[in-house]
Amino acid sequence: MTADLDAAPRTRRGRPTGRSLTGDDPALRAAYQLCRRTTRVHDPAIHTLILLMPAVLRPAGWALWAAASVLDDLADQQDAAPAERAARVEAWTEALRRDLAAGTSTDPVRHALVDTATRWRLDLSSLQGAMTSTRDDTGIRHFPDWAAWRAWSNGEIAPWVDQVRHLFEQAGAPMTPRLDRQGDYAQFIDGAQLTDILTDLGSDLVQGCLFLPQEALDAYPGAEDDLRQGRWSPATAALTGELTALARRWVTRPALTRGMHPGAATVLDTAARLLRAQLDAVDAAGAALLKRAPRPSLISRTRILAPARIRSNLAWSLTSLTVPGPRGRAAIAGDPNPAAEDTALRLPPPHPDGARPPQIAADQMPSHVAIIMDGNGRWAQQRGLPRPEGHRAGTVAAHEMVYGALEIGLRHLTLYVFSTENWKRDTEEITTILEAIRHDLDEGPIRDLDVRQRWSGHPDRLPEELVQAFLREERRTRNRTGLTLTVCINYGGRDEITRTAAALAQAAQAGDIDPHLISEDDFAHHLPHPDMPDVDLLWRTGNEQRTSNFLPWHATYAELYFTPDYWPDVDRRDLWQAITEYSRRQRRHGAAPLVSPRTPPTVPPRPI
Repeated sequence: MTADLDAAPRTRRGRPTGRSLTGDDPALRAAYQLCRRTTRVHDPAIHTLILLMPAVLRPAGWALWAAASVLDDLADQQDAAPAERAARVEAWTEALRRDLAAGTSTDPVRHALVDTATRWRLDLSSLQGAMTSTRDDTGIRHFPDWAAWRAWSNGEIAPWVDQVRHLFEQAGAPMTPRLDRQGDYAQFIDGAQLTDILTDLGSDLVQGCLFLPQEALDAYPGAEDDLRQGRWSPATAALTGELTALARRWVTRPALTRGMHPGAATVLDTAARLLRAQLDAVDAAGAALLKRAPRPSLISRTRILAPARIRSNLAWSLTSLTVPGPRGRAAIAGDPNPAAEDTALRLPPPHPDGARPPQIAADQMPSHVAIIMDGNGRWAQQRGLPRPEGHRAGTVAAHEMVYGALEIGLRHLTLYVFSTENWKRDTEEITTILEAIRHDLDEGPIRDLDVRQRWSGHPDRLPEELVQAFLREERRTRNRTGLTLTVCINYGGRDEITRTAAALAQAAQAGDIDPHLISEDDFAHHLPHPDMPDVDLLWRTGNEQRTSNFLPWHATYAELYFTPDYWPDVDRRDLWQAITEYSRRQRRHGAAPLVSPRTPPTVPPRPI
């Protein structure tokens, strides 16, 4: 029996099935069935993992992976030159953008994907980077080191996996790892990518592709030449053995699923077991690895999947899932389609007085400004108001900093919002700060600006819903290119360094790094945000002159700038003045001073 979405049929346990979501639309049902077949043929392991998901989520999983498979196939087609293959990927991606705007598609895979995005409120704009990466894979890739390889891996796979994680969240069974396990998650993704590369090594070499970092190849002289010539040698055997062991360490992250819903944890645990079985097959293949892709035996797969099916069925049978309503409901309510949310980024509002930023030469502009936003409580007390009112007023000043940073062309802005020491304050004040942050994430005025949002800090003691809001905004804005805004909440510099040192120790213990050869670059790579540049200018308001445990690693060579105004009294013009002051200074980093100082621009004085 079938019915419309308002009266979806139920299984014996009263749970909606994947079929119930397609209603009486035969074209949509056929589209999802094609996605299922495409996923099963292209990647049987992924198809098996999707079967461990609750039935209501499976069609969405097939749609996402079928779309990724179609793009991979377009990029790998051997009947065309690389430029033509890249054009085909770009054309498919552009067609998807049009289909998302139209709400439907004549292409069955895109039809299912558009339905999935609309029904489950997925923001597919986060896949743009992955689709661009797939397009670029049609050419010859070269990775000088593991850092460049990881950046590619993160852009290639992580966005698709994040969409699946979002599906689980929408259904009420979060798959998101705890924030103190985000490093494990990143390594798990890298391990999955490396496993895939080793599996497809032979077919990639036929196409002239070797998706391994030069750093790894150089460690085994002669291995690269042998691989490109299709020769199995002691050097290639040693290289593949080392990489297989590395991939196995990366996908073995037992703490990754700690605190997850048991059904979601079963999916990830099974993925890890299947990856290790695949690596066993790679190890056993020997010279045959260069001729065909090895696969685990049916017996080994059955030993993994049989108990996993039992565990997942039990977990989902005891779980009440959130099922999406009719596709048109959000549009009827006037709620925009999140899949098209990033298509109309707006400019920051102009300053009320019409003030414009000064013109500063590129070589005099800081790349990264960090601000200690001090004086909210004293501002309120000075006016006879409760301290929490100062934090509400300070939110407006924070928005002004973002507007000013965008207008002057600043690339990185970091705001010290709440330190690990701030828990000593009054409960009402803490609640006001955290509620203001959550409101800004959900409904704040910077959501639709060209701002990539990130959070730095420790998850302990923070409300879980706030943590999830941070992760959601990081995913939603990850491909924006204007300003990178990092908010430091429950942050402490010494805590950051301690956790980074612990991560380095774990990497050394796992054999990922030689403890005798640890460099500053190795330490920086294990920081929460390895790509965060050093701070050029550190500014503190509130008439205090100390750095208060803020970004000690990044701010080692920062220019310091202290001003007397309390935070709620500043606006974007003060940011421009701080940047102008920075442009007057000579940054020598131990070198001799310049003979003639630079002539900075002038900023009109603020009216009193």
